[in-house]
Amino acid sequence: MTYDVIVVGSGASGLTSAAYLSKAGYKTLLLEKEQHLGGLVNTFTKDGFKFDGGIRALDDAGALFPMLKQLGIEIDFLENPISIGIEDQVLHVNKDPHLTAYEKLLADLYPQSTDEIAAILSDIKEIMRAVKTQYGIKNPIFLDVKEDREYFIKVVLPWVLKYVFAVRKLSKKNDPVEDYLLGFTQNQSLVDIIAQHFFTQTPAFFALSYFNTYQDYVYPREGTGVFIEELTNYIKEQGGQIQTSAAVTAINLEKKRVTTQDGAGFDYRCLVWTADQKTLYEMVDSGNLTQPDLIEAIREKKALLADKTGNDSVLTVYVSSNLDKDYFADIATGHFFYTPSREGESKAGRIPVSGTREEIERWLEGFFALTTYEISIPALRDESMAPAGKTGLIISVLFDYELTKTIYDQGWEAEFRDLITRLMIENLDKTIYPGLDVSVIETFTATPMTIQKMTGTTDGAITGWGFDNQPMPAESRLIKIASSVNTPLPDVYQAGQWTYSPSGLPISLITGKLAADKVNKRLKK
Repeated sequence: MTYDVIVVGSGASGLTSAAYLSKAGYKTLLLEKEQHLGGLVNTFTKDGFKFDGGIRALDDAGALFPMLKQLGIEIDFLENPISIGIEDQVLHVNKDPHLTAYEKLLADLYPQSTDEIAAILSDIKEIMRAVKTQYGIKNPIFLDVKEDREYFIKVVLPWVLKYVFAVRKLSKKNDPVEDYLLGFTQNQSLVDIIAQHFFTQTPAFFALSYFNTYQDYVYPREGTGVFIEELTNYIKEQGGQIQTSAAVTAINLEKKRVTTQDGAGFDYRCLVWTADQKTLYEMVDSGNLTQPDLIEAIREKKALLADKTGNDSVLTVYVSSNLDKDYFADIATGHFFYTPSREGESKAGRIPVSGTREEIERWLEGFFALTTYEISIPALRDESMAPAGKTGLIISVLFDYELTKTIYDQGWEAEFRDLITRLMIENLDKTIYPGLDVSVIETFTATPMTIQKMTGTTDGAITGWGFDNQPMPAESRLIKIASSVNTPLPDVYQAGQWTYSPSGLPISLITGKLAADKVNKRLKK
């Protein structure tokens, strides 16, 4: 059977592409290797507690809301207020923060660096103004020139010049955030506190604009997985087909056919690949190709990707607790970035990737006392997410995949899971959540290896390629984002976390739509 389009991967980008292509009337098939859809956006239930298994909230950034409106999908969104905490100080990030409270918090912690903090905060405000210009309107790719003509005239056209100016300004602040901050201060602890909950070598403009991003977060009633459910239902309503447990094992470019793990073959006119990019080129059967230029392009692409690494992964401990949600509400919001020590995680020393078990355990003790935790409490946004009088917590930290692999190879995976669970809960119990330890009903964990197994991503990464790759194997110039969905493979397009850096949910939606637009243009020829 021949499909107009086959979409591989059911993360946010794959579902977005499939939604637009099925809406356009194309015979669309979406293939997903796992039994469930959504990738790193999902919600699951365990013993009456609902947990978000991937991202903790959805970020609009001018893409989410206009996309849903264009598709006619309605979701009941709740507010998702953010808190930032360091030691015993907690700042609630409201809708108009002005950063005054954040500057005071840092100055109280580092009185010797008040002038440097003031300079950093002044620069953050400048970056925020530029980013607000960049993302402050509905993304034009989710608008219709005819239906939204007035918006284009009154908002989009005046915005274009401001956008170009903002992009130029931000391009000057593209250094890794850690290096960028060291241009303001030599206080390593201060640099750590500001930057350590971002991915390694995140561009400064992206990291330091996060007070804007915090204000863009929303939470679907009943969990982030509702977003996936609604997109899935939409695709089916439009006549699109979805198959799960259908991992692609081969792509024949000449016959325009994909083969799945059970030996089934599906023919396509166009293919949209939204899974791991290394896997795409591993699946291509080069043996039957006759075009020298195409063979060489595939060889070059494989060579480029061979040594490239994924961005940071995460460790997550899921906790069900006997403590009432009001206990947590009195301390912070349901989306909380908390650092138990002002010293900063650099004090833990280098990651002992090749260390012995004893060396790794000693490092973990220091790391978990210093790192930044992202704590999500679904019931503080939607009380139906936990049984009455009880609370579920999702506690995560950024974590190195290679260290995790070393631990697994050394054979102490189970002990590692027990250790990180104990360290995370103990550190929160003795700092911000006293009484948490004795209230625990049950815990379970997800490591970078869990993520790699579930999603198939390189190094268990959650947002695509690491920023320290040279050269970056994905487009990173905003003005070139439309070209990020192209591949050297005939009638094959790409979208999602591996196509543009920095990535994230809005980029997944944008590239998913861009890929659908390219396919639409190609099939209309």
